[in-house]
Amino acid sequence: MLAFAGIMAVAQFSPGPDMILLTRTTLCHGGRAGAIMACGIATGLAVHAAIALGGVGYFFTSESFFLPYAKCLASGYLLYLAWKVFVSVQGSVGPSNRSGRNHYLSGLMCNLFNPKAAVVLSSICAPFLQGHQGLSRPLALGGIIVVQGAILWTLWAYSLQVPELRRHYDRYQSTINRCFSILLALLALSIWIR
Repeated sequence: MLAFAGIMAVAQFSPGPDMILLTRTTLCHGGRAGAIMACGIATGLAVHAAIALGGVGYFFTSESFFLPYAKCLASGYLLYLAWKVFVSVQGSVGPSNRSGRNHYLSGLMCNLFNPKAAVVLSSICAPFLQGHQGLSRPLALGGIIVVQGAILWTLWAYSLQVPELRRHYDRYQSTINRCFSILLALLALSIWIR
């Protein structure tokens, strides 16, 4: 279980749409907004963990008829996020005027529309499930994925509140948001191409 937790900690922080959106939201709207978004991401992880641990990860493999539709949805959603970030209003730094529900749903949808999450979780979980019967092992692995994700993403959100980092973000907000927007668009393109 410790080995699995270590591998998952590294996997959680691999660059991707969740990290980009959470970082941008936290820098723009504060640690509380980021923590709420982290809970949405963790909820999405629960769905992907259920898919991976339940053996439904096949639907996201290259042989699946479902994959092109999932890729289309994921790419479209990431392009939508990229556009929203690109046209975001200047001076929106500080406490969020968006509701916690909106931040939660943004984190949830960003995670759910990432079909790679189910594939990656399936490949990471498979070796840890071999030779085990019953539900105790899958439930333990799923618990690690979700709880660890919620904790690590929340810690990431609050670590971005370091005053020096905040000052730099405040100063270069427009440029940074444009960079986040470009990264989200590139991720959308990479999902579509693969």
